[in-house]
Amino acid sequence: MDGSPNTGHRKALRRLRQVMAGSASAQERLNEIVKIVAVEMAAEVCSIYVQRAGEILELFATQGLNRDAVHVTRLQLGEGLVGTVALTAEPLNLSDAQAHPDFSYRPETGEEVFASLLGVPIIRGGRVRGVLVIQNSDQRNYSDEEEEALQIIAVVIAEIIASGYFANADASARLGRGRSFPSSRHVGISVNWGLAEGEAVLHTPNVSIRQMFADDSAVEHERLRKAMTEMHAALDELLASSRLRGAGEHHEVLNSYRRFARDRGWLRRIREGIDSGLTADAAAQQVREDTVARMRSISDPYLRERLSDLEDVAIRLMQHLGDGVGHQDLPDDIILVARNLGPAELLDYDTSRIRALVTEEGSATSHVSIIARALGIPVVAKIDGLMKSVDPRDPIIVDGDNGQIFVRPTESVRTILTDTLKARAQRRSVYASMRGLKTVTRNAVPISLNINCGMLADMQWLSETGADSVGLFRTEIPFMVRSTFPDLAQQTRIYSEVLARAEGRPVHFRTLDIGGDKQLPYLQDGKDENPALGWRSIRVGLDRPGMLRQQLRAMLHAASGQDLYVMFPMIAEVAEFKTAVNVLHIERDRLDRRNESGIAPPSNIRVGAMLEVPGLIWQLDALLPHLDFLSIGSNDLFQFLFAIDRGNPRVAQRYDVLSPALLSALRDILQKCDEASVPVSLCGEMAGDPLEAMALLGIGMRSLSLSPSAFGAVKAMTLTVDTVELSAYMHPLLQAPDHSLRRKLRAFALDHGVVLETRRFVDAVLD
Repeated sequence: MDGSPNTGHRKALRRLRQVMAGSASAQERLNEIVKIVAVEMAAEVCSIYVQRAGEILELFATQGLNRDAVHVTRLQLGEGLVGTVALTAEPLNLSDAQAHPDFSYRPETGEEVFASLLGVPIIRGGRVRGVLVIQNSDQRNYSDEEEEALQIIAVVIAEIIASGYFANADASARLGRGRSFPSSRHVGISVNWGLAEGEAVLHTPNVSIRQMFADDSAVEHERLRKAMTEMHAALDELLASSRLRGAGEHHEVLNSYRRFARDRGWLRRIREGIDSGLTADAAAQQVREDTVARMRSISDPYLRERLSDLEDVAIRLMQHLGDGVGHQDLPDDIILVARNLGPAELLDYDTSRIRALVTEEGSATSHVSIIARALGIPVVAKIDGLMKSVDPRDPIIVDGDNGQIFVRPTESVRTILTDTLKARAQRRSVYASMRGLKTVTRNAVPISLNINCGMLADMQWLSETGADSVGLFRTEIPFMVRSTFPDLAQQTRIYSEVLARAEGRPVHFRTLDIGGDKQLPYLQDGKDENPALGWRSIRVGLDRPGMLRQQLRAMLHAASGQDLYVMFPMIAEVAEFKTAVNVLHIERDRLDRRNESGIAPPSNIRVGAMLEVPGLIWQLDALLPHLDFLSIGSNDLFQFLFAIDRGNPRVAQRYDVLSPALLSALRDILQKCDEASVPVSLCGEMAGDPLEAMALLGIGMRSLSLSPSAFGAVKAMTLTVDTVELSAYMHPLLQAPDHSLRRKLRAFALDHGVVLETRRFVDAVLD
């Protein structure tokens, strides 16, 4: 190669520009490209593999291998080195390719004489479309500059593949399915509850690039500058949406996104692409595709969220470089379907027409999920293979309560949906009329029903449900959406706003319950082999006392002159709780000493523990004298008692919370708390299922904290149950060897007129 590798790839790009400007067919262009790349990068072999239907990689063009192998050599995704590059979407740089364990010899190619190999994925629209490979007979290490050059060339090839005639096979096969493709049900995770029906709008933000190579780099730099200015102005206008006014975590998300759009790092990479000879559009596309490839191999949720934002910003910039942002001919009832999308991408749509959002990726704390929750849009996330299963305008039913969707539903499913929607409207009317009723059982026993919250947006449900209090406010989300630890002022503002919206009703703040599946990007301390039993919750707070002290200080400041309820999670022993309370006392004393700040202390401070670790059950006699209240976290307690991973579908349903063993353990806890006059509540998923909540009332539970979506059904159950009759019925059953009491309890409810409304569709009918 003449000169540096960088010089070689510049020559290749100049020659490729001529190929792209010609009128040759897609196949002819690929044939010419492999010749150019081989010459300019001093490679004895250059080959292009294109991914076809059925995840097959077919050799489409080569310079240096046996030409008879073209359209003959085929590899499965993951097969051989080429298949490995396509599967991982990562480059592969080998000095001795045949020594690699994934090497797959294909005699028709004649590649046995070549030792070194450099392969890069050809990516377009977030999907691997093929693989570009160069090879040499000598064992050599390809430089970083050569790898980067090949990736830039792969951007050019991606455009040809995306528009070439050989891509039509996949498209025609997909379009050929039509509306006759069968109905299907897909299960993900519920991020925001609600039931919705509408037509699928596939969020596929591909932007066509009219010109790959720049005639004048200075002109392209000016185009980039102008587009960046326009994009920032449009973002400021978009993110000031009237539907998102008011305080909340969504504002932190949007402000973080706005700052990210001004990041200099990714802008520098685009400028470098322009300097290499690409247009601003093509350079932005290169950065975007590189981002998508990196996302595939990153498991850290925060880093994936950052890269997702970068992909969103890159697409937005490309749209401003082209024809701008816009969506045409959309239905009135939109079910937005996406692999993933950024918060601003969601706001690009008319959100008043979006009935639900479903995604392949995402989580309850992803940026777009937080925005959707603030807008009241049902969300179901983590649906494997979603984008391959849905066509544009497909009718879809979204069951956000239970984390499932129905694509092209049958008439029977649609009939059930219609009935369900009518019944839901009727129930809401009934629940609204119940809001002013005291929550007492049929035999006049008062029951305290409270709600669980995790965002400011959730606080609206306190008044809408008529709940007694916020039984659990999870404080993690404001920490998880930031790139740095929120300072004292930021935390104080959050807790002050929560208390203001509570309008005098108690809010039980749980201190940071992080670790496990809830990681903070700025608090990485290695990986636990078993995260659920590892460094999490109060263990993190006690090991990082400065962090815990600042959070408690913010709560004390926010609750100035008001009652403050503080709850410490995952307490495993009395000593842990006493240490945590001592930290609170230190901060309370500090506030007294610094009264010149003008901040009055809380009028009362109540401290409690979450009982999630089974070992604490046998320490209650020693713990209860130090408690003002106790909250039972039934999710983790159930998981630890039965040694099951609730996230593992193979065992998650193996045991039942309505087993005599768990109910007996809960009854013993209640009895000890009653003897010590310590209020006790339960805030896990059990509290939100009417049948399971009924069982809790039967063993003596008098306070429940649940999801707002389940509030009405649980209250209806409470108003229609007689706890004396129920307790008498359950008492002998707690000694039974049954796997579960579910069937017997359901029979009791039916016989005694207890209103139960399950939150699940009848799967047998729907399937």
